[in-house]
Amino acid sequence: MGVERSRPSIYWLLSSIAIPPFSALVKLRVRHGERLPQEGPFILSPNHDSEFDPLIMGVAVWRLGRQPRFMAKGSLFTVPVVGWLLRKSGQIPVEREGSARGMDPVSAAAHLTERGQGVVVYPEGSLTRDPGLWPMRGRTGAVRIALTHGLPIIPAAHWGTQEVMPRYGKLRVFPLRKRVEVAIGEPVDLSAFAGRQLDSKTLNEATEVVMQAITALCEELRGAQAPTERWDPSKHQQKETGRFES
Repeated sequence: MGVERSRPSIYWLLSSIAIPPFSALVKLRVRHGERLPQEGPFILSPNHDSEFDPLIMGVAVWRLGRQPRFMAKGSLFTVPVVGWLLRKSGQIPVEREGSARGMDPVSAAAHLTERGQGVVVYPEGSLTRDPGLWPMRGRTGAVRIALTHGLPIIPAAHWGTQEVMPRYGKLRVFPLRKRVEVAIGEPVDLSAFAGRQLDSKTLNEATEVVMQAITALCEELRGAQAPTERWDPSKHQQKETGRFES
């Protein structure tokens, strides 16, 4: 058990409530769990193909001894009960365009360094638009945070969540104990970008390095090869956030 998990916190209560029904619904297996740092700050960057993904990654991170944290919209912190739970569990309020309720993601990540905490950041920004559920073009937020604060990016992938809850679909309760696998990768080597100006060229190049690492893990889990060209929603007249027409 990791230091964070062994420390009394609200996560003990949340896990006692959430994990029993989760375990009835999902049979979760984690590969290469030793690659997740047991102490110090980090960014965990997984693929994203189901609205059930955060629960999968949250349970996986907890099982590996760390407290799962996500960046959440600042407006959620004003919702009764929900906001209290978010604050008590250490979730990070952010606003894309600035708000009194939250900080921008890069500024918010400074707390990770100060407190030695980790956070899950989905580099795709929304559910993949790829017809085969492979990772699509990434957005630059995760690498901007990593390069600004010197944080390691740990790539991750999962496969099977689409059977629990299809992309923008409804939860499938039966059959119970659907198998979902998570794979944790080695820290992404971003040393080639250290000291470079964080312009769009640098950020896009670094993001693609991260997406390649995530895709390789997806290939490992699926036992298949990803398309040679990464899916780009803008080339297919698709929205990059929210529901879309496939």
